[in-house]
Amino acid sequence: MELVELDDRWLLPYRGMQVIQIRVSYQLTLDLDSGAQVDLETEAVLSSGSLRAPDVARTPLTPQRQDVAPALALIGATILSAVVFKSGVLRLVFHTGTHLNAKPDPQYEAWSVRDSGPDSLRLVCQPGGGVAVWQ
Repeated sequence: MELVELDDRWLLPYRGMQVIQIRVSYQLTLDLDSGAQVDLETEAVLSSGSLRAPDVARTPLTPQRQDVAPALALIGATILSAVVFKSGVLRLVFHTGTHLNAKPDPQYEAWSVRDSGPDSLRLVCQPGGGVAVWQ
């Protein structure tokens, strides 16, 4: 799996992967069928369509309080786009039209993504913004 770097973002190699399991503890974890994993540790937002649309319905997910039930709808969803902006924003777009967006947190690592295998990849949103990358 190869990470593609652009001026302001990275394109994660998760296109076409499916969410096969969701786990909840102090964080919300999306397990993908390739062995990749997305961990959300602070509030994220689910929306149907773009967050810029005037009538978009935003559904907050708050892993710290285990308030993540709407994320169960992602089981079986296939990722169409997985982008990490260098500012620290994570955006996943699913074939269902659902978007998952996570912004940096001022105090905590808001999210992380990783995959398994010999060429493992890991990205972590740093407190206050920015992204640490290991390849």
